[in-house]
Amino acid sequence: MFRKLDWFQWGLIVFLTLFSAGMLLPIVYIFNHAFKPLHELLLFPPTFIVRDPTFQNFAELMSLTQNTFVPASRYLFNSVVVTFLATIGMVAVGSLCAYPLSKHRFPGNKLFFGAILLSLLFATETIAIPRYIVVRSLGIMNSYWGHVLPMIALPVGVFLLKQFMDQVPDELIEAAKIDGASETALFVRIVLPLVKPAMATITIIAFQTAWGNTETSTLFMQDDSMKTLPFYLSTLTSGLANSVARQGAAAAGALILFVPMLIVFLLNQRKFIATMAHSGIK
Repeated sequence: MFRKLDWFQWGLIVFLTLFSAGMLLPIVYIFNHAFKPLHELLLFPPTFIVRDPTFQNFAELMSLTQNTFVPASRYLFNSVVVTFLATIGMVAVGSLCAYPLSKHRFPGNKLFFGAILLSLLFATETIAIPRYIVVRSLGIMNSYWGHVLPMIALPVGVFLLKQFMDQVPDELIEAAKIDGASETALFVRIVLPLVKPAMATITIIAFQTAWGNTETSTLFMQDDSMKTLPFYLSTLTSGLANSVARQGAAAAGALILFVPMLIVFLLNQRKFIATMAHSGIK
């Protein structure tokens, strides 16, 4: 096999291998950075590989809340619950919204889809005040619903799933209807299995969105016991008189935030690549 490759193909393989290794460097760095002792964190010029690894940064991260009302474990628990509920909600709502837009023709079909596409143009800051008013009116401040509901609508998820569902043959849907399949059976047993790659991609996007979210904790949670880990980590080095304190804890926190996202991506990477490969095929 390798003997049949010409010089260009060999050069391409070498280039892509080096390029892939270069893309791994940030991951290697964030792992090494979290285990550096304080004197290595502040070393100039900075070192890439840790020389004297230590778990002190993680111990410092946990100990910072020992004398406070809310322990760090509570922030972590809130993040796990919110991320789990929000991810399921975003995938479910996106699928239920994309299916009728793709496979049903009703008045205003294109108008609704156009409105969803238009919502992609709005930055998060532009809708912060309307979203706050809605959450307060619903009476879900300082609750898990206040975290989850503002994130449920994921326009990019609806768009991607709709485009993928467009590729499901209408003849297959019609044949199932003739055989007596209900609308629920069509959706659950035919359409969803055919769009698994897109759903895996939406799962990755939804998880990253929910796991790293600080907006809901900042705007809708006045009770510290309802705030999440990303918000707590964002406060570690803010408002300090110098930029040296808590750098080790911040490095450990960055790794804790990164590892779950890496795991979710690795578990869904094949379907994610399949989505990118087939998203333009009709």
